[in-house]
Amino acid sequence: MTYLSAAAAVLSIAAFFPVLRHNLHMFQLNGYKNDEHLSWIRKNLRQQWLLFFGILAGFLRLFIQSRLLNILIILTLIMEILVYRALQRLNNKVPLKYTPRVKRMIFTDILLSLLAGFLSFLYFTSSSLPGILMCLVSLQIIMVIAANIVNHPVEAMISRYYINDARRILRSQPGLKIIGVTGSYGKTSVKYYLNTLLKSRFNVLMTPGNFNTPLGITRAVRENFKNGTEIFICEMGARRTGEIKEICDLFPPDYGIITAVGPQHLETFHSIENIKKTKFELADALKDKSRLFLNGDNELILEKAKEYPEAVLYGSGSSEDPGSGNASGGSEVSGSGNASGSGSAGCFRKRYRAENISVSNLGTAFTVVSPSGEREEFSSRLIGAHNVINLLGAIAVSNSLGIPLSDLKIPVRRIESVEHRMQIREQGAVTIIDDAYNSNPFGSKAALDTLNMFDGLKVLITPGMVELGESEDKYNHDFGLYAASRCDYILLVGKKLVLPIKAGAEEGGFPKDKLKIFDRLEDAMSFALNIRNEKHKYILLENDLPDKY
Repeated sequence: MTYLSAAAAVLSIAAFFPVLRHNLHMFQLNGYKNDEHLSWIRKNLRQQWLLFFGILAGFLRLFIQSRLLNILIILTLIMEILVYRALQRLNNKVPLKYTPRVKRMIFTDILLSLLAGFLSFLYFTSSSLPGILMCLVSLQIIMVIAANIVNHPVEAMISRYYINDARRILRSQPGLKIIGVTGSYGKTSVKYYLNTLLKSRFNVLMTPGNFNTPLGITRAVRENFKNGTEIFICEMGARRTGEIKEICDLFPPDYGIITAVGPQHLETFHSIENIKKTKFELADALKDKSRLFLNGDNELILEKAKEYPEAVLYGSGSSEDPGSGNASGGSEVSGSGNASGSGSAGCFRKRYRAENISVSNLGTAFTVVSPSGEREEFSSRLIGAHNVINLLGAIAVSNSLGIPLSDLKIPVRRIESVEHRMQIREQGAVTIIDDAYNSNPFGSKAALDTLNMFDGLKVLITPGMVELGESEDKYNHDFGLYAASRCDYILLVGKKLVLPIKAGAEEGGFPKDKLKIFDRLEDAMSFALNIRNEKHKYILLENDLPDKY
C-alpha cells in the first residue's frame, strides 16, 4: 500500500461517520420514509454536490490508476470531513436522536458498507483501494435508505409488539373514552385546550408534544398511561391518505374533532381532496357520528359536513351551514334534537356558536351559545381571533361530555398559549410573538392580523412556508403581499424559499429599504432588536424551518 492509499484509508474512516451522521439526521427528519428522503435528496442536490463528485472521482479511480486521482480523492475526503462536521454544528434545531432504531440503522449501514467494500476489493485490485473507499463514503447519501430497507422486517415486528402492548393497556381500562383530534392546523392547540378543560372534571391523558403518529401515540400510552384514566386525548397526524385510518384502526376513537382542512403537507398529499378525505377518516371511524365535532368556519370542512348530518358544528357562524342556505346557523337544533330552523332535510345538526367576539392585544372575549340556547360569556388571555374558534371546539366537546358551560369559564381563563404557537414573550421594550412551530396559509394570515392589532413597530421574521406542493410559490407570494399591509419591517431568512415572499411584498408596495434577507434567524433577530425606534417593538416569528430546509 502506497502512502497515498494509506492516507486515503485514514481519511475515509474520518469522513465516513460525519457523512453518515448528516444523512441519517436528514432521514430521521424525513420520518424514516424512503420516498420522502429521495425527494429531499433531489431537491437538495446542490447541498451535497461534494458527495456526487466523490462518487464520480471514486468510480474513475476504480478503472484508472492515477496519482493525480489519488490526490484528488484525498482532497475530496478532507473537504467532506470539514463540510459535514460544519453541518453537524449548524444543524442543531432538532438534533439527531440516537434512538434504538437509529442505532440499529447505524449497525446495518456499517455492515452493508463493509460488505460492499469487501466485494469490491475482491473484484478490483488492491491498488483500487482509494477509489473503493471514496465511493463507500460518498454513497452514504443513499446507504441509509438501503439500511432502512434491510431493517424493515425487524422494525415492523418491533413496532407491532409495542403497538399491541399499548392497545392492551388501553383495553385494560374499563369505560375509557378516546378523543381523536386531527386537522391540517389547530389540532395541537385544541388538544392542549381540551386537556385543560377536561382536567377540571376527569382524569385525562393526552399525547404530549407532537406525538401524533402510530409509534408516537404508542410511546405516549406505554410511558404515561395510569390506572384510573378516564379520557385519552389522541392527536392524529398524517402526511398521506390512509394514515388517519391506520391510527383509528389501532386506537379506535369514541369522539372526534376535525379542526381544519387546508393545504398543509400538500406536497405529500398531492391534492386538497386527498387532505379532506384523510382528515375525515376520523369521522368514518366513529360508530356514533353525533360525537363528531367539525369546525363550521372552515369552508372545506363544510363541503364534506353534509355527509355527516348528525355531527356537531362549532364556529362563529361566518360560513353557511351546508344545505341550510342560512349563515346564522338556522339549522341548529335544540338539546332534544328537534330542528329549530328551516334547514333542508338531512342537514339538521347541533351547533355551538361564538358571538360578540372581541379581540385585543390583551386577549379575547366572546359569548358561547350552545345547541340548547344556553349562553355564557368567556374571556381568555389567548390572542388572535382564530384562537376563539379553537377554544370553542374544546368547549363544545367538554360541554358534550357533561361539563356545564358555566363551569368552563375559569378553566378557559387559565389556558395559556401553546409553546411556539402565538406565544407572547416580553423582553423589556420588545414583545416577541412566537408562532415559530409551523406555518400554513391560514395561520400565517391570522398571525399577521394579530400583529397588526398592536400599537408599535411591527416586525415580521419568517423563512416562508414549505410542503405546499406546486402551489408553494403562490402561497408564499400571497403571504408577502398580505404582509406588506401589516408590517413595518419584513425580515426574510434563507435564499430560494423567500424570493416569492419578497416579490409579493414588493408588489404590495412595501419599502425596499425595510425588506431584508438574512442567511440565519439569529442575524435577522439581531437586526430587528437593533432597529432604532421610540415605539414599543413587536416581533412576529412566523415559522422556523427544520434543518433539512
